[in-house]
Amino acid sequence: MVTIKKKKGTIAILTGGGDVPGLNPAIRAITIRALRESYQVIGLRRGWAGIMEIIRDKKADNSDKYQILTEELVNKAGRTGGTFLHTSRTRPSHVLKEHVPPQYRDKYKNDVNDLTEEVIKNLDYLGVDYLIPIGGDDTLTYGVRLYSEGVKVVAIPKTMDNDVPGTDYCIGFSTCVTRTIQMCNTLRTSAGSHERILVLEVFGRYAGFTAMLPTMAGAANRCVIPEYKFDPELLTRLLVEDREKNPSKYSVVLVSEGAMMTGMNDFKPGQDVTDVYGHSKTIGIGELISEKIKEYSARYNNGRRVNTIYQQLGYLVRGGDPDAIDSIVPMAYGNLALDLILKGIHGRLVVLRNGRYDNAPIDVVTSTNKVVDIKRYYNIERLRPHYKSFEFQPLFIMTGNS
Repeated sequence: MVTIKKKKGTIAILTGGGDVPGLNPAIRAITIRALRESYQVIGLRRGWAGIMEIIRDKKADNSDKYQILTEELVNKAGRTGGTFLHTSRTRPSHVLKEHVPPQYRDKYKNDVNDLTEEVIKNLDYLGVDYLIPIGGDDTLTYGVRLYSEGVKVVAIPKTMDNDVPGTDYCIGFSTCVTRTIQMCNTLRTSAGSHERILVLEVFGRYAGFTAMLPTMAGAANRCVIPEYKFDPELLTRLLVEDREKNPSKYSVVLVSEGAMMTGMNDFKPGQDVTDVYGHSKTIGIGELISEKIKEYSARYNNGRRVNTIYQQLGYLVRGGDPDAIDSIVPMAYGNLALDLILKGIHGRLVVLRNGRYDNAPIDVVTSTNKVVDIKRYYNIERLRPHYKSFEFQPLFIMTGNS
C-alpha cells in the first residue's frame, strides 16, 4: 500500500450511466498512479447520485456516498467487469421532486430541479481538487456543465455504443463487439438446425457501430441501424436470399435498438415510457422486425413462411470481464488523465484519435453527434456495411471522427 507523506490534493472518480467491461481497470489505473504521485483518491458511489446526496455534516454517515480508494482495493477489482463504485443514471441538473434528497427538500420543490449548486458545495466539502467522470454522452455532458461552473474536470469516455464525439474509441466497445460476434456464432447452430432466420438485437440507440462492426467481421449477413430508416420487405428479401445460398439454410441480421422501419414515423415499439434522461425506450424493435420478416418471407420463399429466432443480446454483452483492448485502453486513459492533472490541465477529454492517445476540449462532447457515416460505410440497397479502402482507417474502421 502506498503511504502518502504529503498530500498534493484530492482526486474524485465516478462512473455513470450503463456499466461496461473496462471501468474497473480505468479506476485502478487512475488510483495507483495518483497515490504514487501523492494524491488522495475518493471514489464517488453510484455516479452523480453519490455526490449529489452527500450530507454536509461531520456526524453524518456518508459511507454509502463515497469511499477512500487504496491500491489494495483497486487491485482486487481491476481485472473484473462492471464498476465496483456502482453506477446510476442520475443527472443532478434534472432531478424529479420525489428524488430530491431529504436534506434539500425544503429548498427544491419544483417538479424537476437543478441541484448543481449542491453538487459543487459537496465537492468542496470533500476537498475535491480534480474530478474524473467516466461515462457516455449523458454523464459527460453534466461534466461539461460542472466545468463551466468552475470545477476542474478531466473526463474519460465510456460507452459500448462508441458514440461519444471527439474520440475514435470509448471504453466497453471492443468487448461488446467481441461478445456480439461470439454470440452470433453460438446461436448459428440453432438457426441452422431449424433452418430459420436469426434476428439479434444489440445496443445502439442513436449510432449503429455495435451492429456494423460484427456484420463487417462476418458475424451477420445484414444489419439495420438508427442512421437509416429501412424497408422491412427489402430486408426480408435479402435475408431469404442469404438463407437460400447458405448450405445450412439460415441467415442472420443484427438490429440496433434504435433502428426504425419505413412507415414507423416516430413510433417506438415496446412500453411508452422514458428513462431518467428523457430518452424514449426502444425496447422490442428486434422482435417487431422478427415478426415482419415472418410476415413477408412467404413472398420470397415459394409461398412458405420462414420462421425466425429472435434474441435480444442486451446485458449479455455488457457484463463480465473486459477483453484485451478494454483492459489496455482504460489503463492508458487513466494515466492520460493523471498526466493532465500533474500538469495542472483540466477541462479535457482523454481520447484515441487516428491510432494515437490524445486529449480534446471537454465540450467536444456537446458539440456534435457521433454516428455512422451512411454514405461512406453503409450500403442502403444491401443493408450491410461497405467500404472502398481500409488504408489509413482507424482500428475499428468507421469509428473515426474525421
